[in-house]
Amino acid sequence: MLGPVILAAARSDKMRRLVSAAPVTRSVVDRFIAGETLGDTVPAVRSLADAGLEVTLDVLGEDITDPAQALRNRDAYLELVEGLKPLGLGTRAEMSVKLSAFGQALPGGHELALKNVTPVVEAAAAIGTTVTLDMEDHTTVDSTLAILRELRERFPGTGAVLQSYLFRTEDDCRALSGEGSRVRLVKGAYKEPATVAYQDKAEVDKAYVRCLKILMEGEGYPMVGSHDPRMVAIAQDLAFRAGRKNEDYEFQMLYGIRDDEHRRLAAEGHRMRVYIAYGTDWYGYFMRRLAERPANLAFFARSLLTRS
Repeated sequence: MLGPVILAAARSDKMRRLVSAAPVTRSVVDRFIAGETLGDTVPAVRSLADAGLEVTLDVLGEDITDPAQALRNRDAYLELVEGLKPLGLGTRAEMSVKLSAFGQALPGGHELALKNVTPVVEAAAAIGTTVTLDMEDHTTVDSTLAILRELRERFPGTGAVLQSYLFRTEDDCRALSGEGSRVRLVKGAYKEPATVAYQDKAEVDKAYVRCLKILMEGEGYPMVGSHDPRMVAIAQDLAFRAGRKNEDYEFQMLYGIRDDEHRRLAAEGHRMRVYIAYGTDWYGYFMRRLAERPANLAFFARSLLTRS
């Protein structure tokens, strides 16, 4: 029940100021955010790569109000590509982008986002890696998938995220289960109305399994975005039943959550990718992490009590 309350707080400027000013916040945020700059973050990338893990990097900054900010976000991702180039990790270090950071929510946003994200996808391809389009609230799905279709004409490795709590997602999984398609399946972390999304956790979980089955039985490359041990086990079983080898799909989990599980899966020969977010605009991302799992909220609450 707390999840919707926290998601509402994520959109509150008053709560942003309150949480940001709390002395304990910085140390807790550091659990989920690798750093504020690319220089802060590269050591984490190297450390995870040395441990046999793969990464996807997100430059935080989706809350924009004008085209100039969208251009700055584009340039931040181009800087990220330059930072990844000397590491020579190829697709072991890819990028995740929120199209709102590239102007999708602004007037003329669909065309603006496509224009701004295309150079990033081009630059990623030039160093042998790729980009995955994060999914945001339900009003952006059609635009995001249309941009995906355009990008995949030139860069077929471009991936997308689908959210199982949306009623439409099973159909989207079928549409994106073809050869060469890359889909990260997550449960969803935005507050959505009952007209478009399941509200009950059990129903979201059931939808996740149905969607995952479609992807595993398809010809694309499923990316299992979940920290839920039951979903991890189900994914392994569905992959086995579909005749997939470990290299034919991957697990993805967030930086700072279940680190021991990251390493366990990698040690067992699975592809395990860690989602690393960095930047100064961390508030919305941080609040969604709290809303997703009660354990995250409990961690924050314990930290507040310990420091107070």
